[in-house]
Amino acid sequence: MIRVAILGAGIGAEHLTGYRALPDRFEVATLCDLDLDRARVVTAADSAIRLTGDIDAVLADPDIGLVDVCLPPHLHARVAIAALEAGKHVICEKPLARSLSEVDAIGAAMMGSGKMLFPVFQYRFGPAFAALDALVEAGLAGPPVAASLETHWNRDAGYYAVPWRGTWAGEAGGAVLGHAIHSHDLLCRFFGPVAVVQAQLATLANPIETDDCAAIALRFANGSLATSSVTLGAARDETRMRLVFRDLTATSDTVPYSPATGVWRFDTRHPERQEEVDRIVAAHSGARPGFAGYLDAVAESLAGRASAAVSFEDGRASIELVTAIYASARTGEAVSLPLGPAHPFWNGWQPERTT
Repeated sequence: MIRVAILGAGIGAEHLTGYRALPDRFEVATLCDLDLDRARVVTAADSAIRLTGDIDAVLADPDIGLVDVCLPPHLHARVAIAALEAGKHVICEKPLARSLSEVDAIGAAMMGSGKMLFPVFQYRFGPAFAALDALVEAGLAGPPVAASLETHWNRDAGYYAVPWRGTWAGEAGGAVLGHAIHSHDLLCRFFGPVAVVQAQLATLANPIETDDCAAIALRFANGSLATSSVTLGAARDETRMRLVFRDLTATSDTVPYSPATGVWRFDTRHPERQEEVDRIVAAHSGARPGFAGYLDAVAESLAGRASAAVSFEDGRASIELVTAIYASARTGEAVSLPLGPAHPFWNGWQPERTT
């Protein structure tokens, strides 16, 4: 049983639901939030969960084994490092950090503490991606060829009423950092590392500092290609993905926040194999989706067993891609990856860090 402290009762509420789906693996002992009334609502007066607004007290608690960082983005790296140095395992909401230099500081703290850190990419878990993993492993997909992504969501004045949102200082970035980062992580999971990115960003839908629209072209190390269209000005929230492999095309539904639970199509280029494809897809219909699947994999990893848990390296790759996207958009040039410490955006893509 892993005793958990959740820091932040915003997205932390969804994390709590995930933990509660796994009562034999986790016990949420503490919820920390400056707004204790909000915390009481989130816990539904569960007297077994201690409420506090003191992060330092949480980190000093010897009974807490896992700290779940669900705070605004500008606090992620600092608090994750403090938790690691306090001897805790860490889960950290996206984005993992505001720069590659911050990411590497987290990595150094992780290595020094001997503890594990898990970036949050809960969209990876659920029936569709479990099925696609199995199809790839069975040799029914072949190498990746091309993909298209649409992250078309609606964020209006109500969303940006939270003071830190839409600002470089608080949110650290816009749509490519806080929203499309999920789709880009999924794409890289199946297509591998990005070699070159060319991006155009704009702020068109909302009166904010950060980007809310993007058009991105990507080439992967294996030669495959992809496009990503992003906006926070859509009429409704929809995510679409089409992943084309040499022998198989996987086409998503439009479910925005749990894409693996939508009704996907898996079409083979070889009709005689379609029955086998369909059989494998059906066999994975019960895979745990979202936070429950994500946290189950974390528990397996903490128990020392091989799992599909999101790794620190996955989180680092997501921040490296975001860095390259902002660099391309600012310079108007294609940017090659990987990036090194000499890159001008190594310490962040926020305007105050690049001027």
